[in-house]
Amino acid sequence: MAKMADKAVENWPAVGIDLGTTYSCVAVWQDDRVEIITNDLGNRTTPSCVAFTQHQRLIGEGAINQATINPTNTIFDAKRLIGRKFNDQVVQDDIMLWPFTVIAQDVGNDNKKPIIVVNYKDEEKHFAPEEISSMILSKMKDIATAYLGTEVKNAVVTVPAYFNNAQRQATKDAGTIAGLNVLRIINEPTAAAIAYGLDKKLTSGEVEAVKNVLVFDLGGGTFDVSLVAIGKDAFEVKAVSGDTHLGGGDFDKRMVNYFIAEFERKHNKNMSDNPRALGRLRAACERAKRNLSSTPETSIDIDCLFDGIDFSTTITRARFEKLNMDLFQNCLEPIDKCLKDAKIEKSEVHEIVLVGGSSRTPIVRRLVQDFFNGKELCQGINPDEAVAYGAACHAAVLTGTMGMKSHVLTDVTPLSLGIKLYYGDMKVIVPRNSTIPTKRNCRVSTAYDNQLSASFNVYEGENPVAVENHYLGQFALEGIPPAPQGVPKFDTVFEIDADGILTVSAEDLDTKNKNQVTITNHSARLPKKEINRMVKEAKRYKVNDEAFKKAAVAKNKLENYVDEVKKKARENMWKIDLKDKRKIDDVIEQTEQWLDWNNIFGKARMFEQKIQRLVKISEPIFKKMRKSDDDTEIEILQLD
Repeated sequence: MAKMADKAVENWPAVGIDLGTTYSCVAVWQDDRVEIITNDLGNRTTPSCVAFTQHQRLIGEGAINQATINPTNTIFDAKRLIGRKFNDQVVQDDIMLWPFTVIAQDVGNDNKKPIIVVNYKDEEKHFAPEEISSMILSKMKDIATAYLGTEVKNAVVTVPAYFNNAQRQATKDAGTIAGLNVLRIINEPTAAAIAYGLDKKLTSGEVEAVKNVLVFDLGGGTFDVSLVAIGKDAFEVKAVSGDTHLGGGDFDKRMVNYFIAEFERKHNKNMSDNPRALGRLRAACERAKRNLSSTPETSIDIDCLFDGIDFSTTITRARFEKLNMDLFQNCLEPIDKCLKDAKIEKSEVHEIVLVGGSSRTPIVRRLVQDFFNGKELCQGINPDEAVAYGAACHAAVLTGTMGMKSHVLTDVTPLSLGIKLYYGDMKVIVPRNSTIPTKRNCRVSTAYDNQLSASFNVYEGENPVAVENHYLGQFALEGIPPAPQGVPKFDTVFEIDADGILTVSAEDLDTKNKNQVTITNHSARLPKKEINRMVKEAKRYKVNDEAFKKAAVAKNKLENYVDEVKKKARENMWKIDLKDKRKIDDVIEQTEQWLDWNNIFGKARMFEQKIQRLVKISEPIFKKMRKSDDDTEIEILQLD
């Protein structure tokens, strides 16, 4: 159940942020409705992309626009790395196709964390995936701040329903680095269900009876399915399922590989090791994929794609569907699993809501509709904005700004939680899709005679072998009195709060000796010291960005002033004597040469000094010219 925030939280506006793999969106509850906030270019979604150049850092459209000429320093898909280990197979598969470099950083316990390497201002920089995500969150925060006219501190941030504990905590760390107080991490399909439920209330009155709504969320990099029971003022998640590594980006990769093979077949040249060519081809494939949602065929034309060779080809919707059919079919399995976990038949699903940009793909819509025996799909909400919409609603509930229109949200755990037994089996204590907050307990005993201590290793996942699941942490009970195997008894308690934070405790029933661990830290997560360092770094990058922006404005002002002086001197050349004209020509020539030589953005003060010098030389000359004009006008009046 959502809890009301304290007064300190209420003093600041709260926004909802959909931190997407390919695009992000921010929204706010204002004037009894949700407002999707547009960025500085007027777009309602912002690319989840960060680029580094010799002179500046770019986030959003600016990063995307220069990606083809700077592929190795343009970072995208950071969400696919967050909370993961370097040795994960999905990470290794992605690294093979990304133009930027990802290396391994040893974090202990034989675990390696993926680190992104870029060149920024002629220096090699290393960034954790959390840092890149924090830069995107910081951009969304700035967009909201500019719109609201006051600093944004509080946010509800969404994650895929199937994100594990490490990925959720890493996302929360990204919010901290961005200077946000993350009120709650909620599941993307749950947020979409809130958007759907509220939209129904606002457009057609109160929801009369409980409706079972299946939310199908297929985005750029992740896929989720949630079954949500929506009542008058309540949203109860019954079950979740999905794949944290399936989305539009995977469809793009299939097209890229297909065209790489076609290019090699036609021209006997392999471009797979050329980051710039791959970046241009990937961008063209993404555009083609979007076009195929509305047309049966589209073309791809790229000048000088590789080794000076132009590439021109076409692709049909049928070919695109054939290339990705196994991925599209994979979208149906989580639906079936979700319904089984919720113990609900297809016929009991009242509405099917499709969200996420990739849900627009015609074959996906057809497969989902066929799965539900031809049932009409709900198309009343914007697939790109629904998640941010729902997150903003929940942020308003948490801060008390929604008033009487607030709702109760009950979520579930996406994965089973348990402990490792002596022989390596996983003892599940909290089954997947258990309602949270929750408290579950299990009684265990010693594995051998005279055992003096017991170690409790905590895992999450569905594999019956514990070590095949995701390790969360451990703790131990010491000082167990010697006794035969099975005699000492321990109560093991798993408690999950509304934020999804897990606390595991164990108590010896005989001695009342107790120990516990709160699973907020693990080998893949950033230590607090490192988070603090990244917070300071983020502030420094923000200062650099603002200084660069200020310098860009000053440079533009200088260039405009030079043009203005040139124009004024040219139009009034007959009024300016030869000596003064030479002065103006010289200062203009010197300034233009300086601009050519200093085309790299320097400090704003440098450009301002040049403006002052221009003013100091040109203004007395123009003032003298105006005075001469005034004298002429007086003489003419006297003659009349």
